[in-house]
Amino acid sequence: MKENLLISSCLCGNCCKYNGGHNLIKDLEKLKEKYHLICVCPEVLGKLGIPRKPSEIINEDLVYNNIGENVTDNYLTGAKLALFIAQKYGVTKALLKESSPSCGVYKIYDGNFSGNKIAGSGITSKLLKKHNITIYSSDDYIELL
Repeated sequence: MKENLLISSCLCGNCCKYNGGHNLIKDLEKLKEKYHLICVCPEVLGKLGIPRKPSEIINEDLVYNNIGENVTDNYLTGAKLALFIAQKYGVTKALLKESSPSCGVYKIYDGNFSGNKIAGSGITSKLLKKHNITIYSSDDYIELL
């Protein structure tokens, strides 16, 4: 029986990015051979639409979109639902989209909508880590193969 792997839905080719696009990874079929993929988009789970305004984390725990709306509650709701799904399916590993305000593992945008990245983790990534789920970045998913 394959191990369950929680994975950012955009990495599976689902068009759920803020701009309506995706971030399909080239080795998706290899991952499917090894894992049962459980695709989630915390931002969609948090009732943010597709497309949606780009958002960034400010002060480590607040999320605002580029027109100044506080969308922190949407991100927290999505993170909690992603955790619920992970726990329901006994997930111990997650593969998340780097730099996302939800899923960033090692880096996120700096909160100024300038395109600059800083060290940090997304809202969902932090919550999953707190619950002992090992997080892998889309930048180094090869470790899972």
